[in-house]
Amino acid sequence: MQPVLPAQPSQPTIASLRDVSGDSLARYWRFYWAVASAQLARWLPRRPSRVLDVSGGRCAAQAAAAGHTVLEVRDPGRADAGERPAKGTAIPLIGDTGTLGFLADACMDAVIAENRVLSRHLATESTIAEIARVLRPGGRVLLCVDSLTLGMALLAERNYWAHLSDVPSAEVVLVPWPDGTITRSFSANQLRELLADAGLEVEWVRPRTVLSPSMVEHVLAGSPRAMARLVRTELNAPSPDESLGIHLLASARRRS
Repeated sequence: MQPVLPAQPSQPTIASLRDVSGDSLARYWRFYWAVASAQLARWLPRRPSRVLDVSGGRCAAQAAAAGHTVLEVRDPGRADAGERPAKGTAIPLIGDTGTLGFLADACMDAVIAENRVLSRHLATESTIAEIARVLRPGGRVLLCVDSLTLGMALLAERNYWAHLSDVPSAEVVLVPWPDGTITRSFSANQLRELLADAGLEVEWVRPRTVLSPSMVEHVLAGSPRAMARLVRTELNAPSPDESLGIHLLASARRRS
């Protein structure tokens, strides 16, 4: 593999996650999480199921409230401070979300790998293989990763032009963040190939949101009650361009 990994990350403002005035896009992020919740609700199994959540928050409570038995696994030290525990039938567990060696083969009906967790596991191939292993035949996984669009924006922001020129031919794109962490970015084709190599059948890949942050901010600034309408518009967007957006969302099924 040919990873793109700049050395000595600096501490710039993340312009790709802010508007031109430097605003933190608070309205957009409320919209973003409302869309994420609605997408999860659409994706969850219709019948009570055994669900594994390795997302590190936000999803386990919703899945449990929908009537599923949820095993919520978090890496040590990654639990979000102040976050409410999952309600309903949810079993918390501190463990390695990258290996899942404590779980038996084909023991889960569904896996939720939201909140960019697979971008934080740089050896994503191994983690996806473990997810495929614990899924029963026909079981599904919902996952969210950093897009190549976001990765390239962050590299450009730090003036890593030489690394940017290597991105089109790179098999792996690793990106440093201001806090010193490193994440992995994916194109839609790379994500499809990753899932297929693990024996998973891709159902769909789409950007988390198609509506632009500036447009969402503008609409909600003028009409705060427009949130529900914006979310419906996002969910019903026809065949969105997979190259759009800072995050990619995908659903895949383990082959029978």
